[in-house]
Amino acid sequence: MPVLSRFYGIIIRMYFLNSEHNPPHIHAIYNEDVAAIDFANGKVLTGYLPPKAMGMVQEWIAIHREELKTIWETQEFKPLAPLE
Repeated sequence: MPVLSRFYGIIIRMYFLNSEHNPPHIHAIYNEDVAAIDFANGKVLTGYLPPKAMGMVQEWIAIHREELKTIWETQEFKPLAPLE
């Protein structure tokens, strides 16, 4: 699963498999916590992130929403800027 970005100890990944299921989402990993997050609306599909980490991931998604959509649709990996 390629890494799209890393920031503040959070790793953002997206599966690149033809069998990947909808809705379009990313996987965010922070320490031992992992969450699958719908990037269209920022809602957690499965898993958990602590509130502070989740807030940073949602902010990052808001910045990169269109790029994430393009990556999901084309399955062409490209790294995205971290949250600063």
